[in-house]
Amino acid sequence: QVQLVESGGGLVQAGGSLRLSCAASGRTSSRYVAGWFRQAPGKEREFVAAINWNGGSSYYTDSVKGRFTISRDNAKNTVSLQMNNLKAEDTAIYYCAASPRTTIVAASINYNYWGQGTQVTVSS
Repeated sequence: QVQLVESGGGLVQAGGSLRLSCAASGRTSSRYVAGWFRQAPGKEREFVAAINWNGGSSYYTDSVKGRFTISRDNAKNTVSLQMNNLKAEDTAIYYCAASPRTTIVAASINYNYWGQGTQVTVSS
């Protein structure tokens, strides 16, 4: 059993930055792919970014490339998403998730553990 808790969401002006964190507890293992997803009002859940277990590989959806950075600290059982140059269209509930796979996957069905989400609102 793994529990994930997101934090760091809030209200930010367009062009600003936020750093989201995801803390894992329970029967954690560093050998998980860690991902971030988001869901905006009226939209389907969207893959944002993922990172493999040792941090050696990451992948981002096109809309956030160059602006968002995913990282992980296995010693602290945390995953972070640094979001820079935020845009209004980034407004969403952001969820962290973990997959037992050791290679990056984007499809949400591959993720077995999910946090409750944290709201990110970008004003313009």
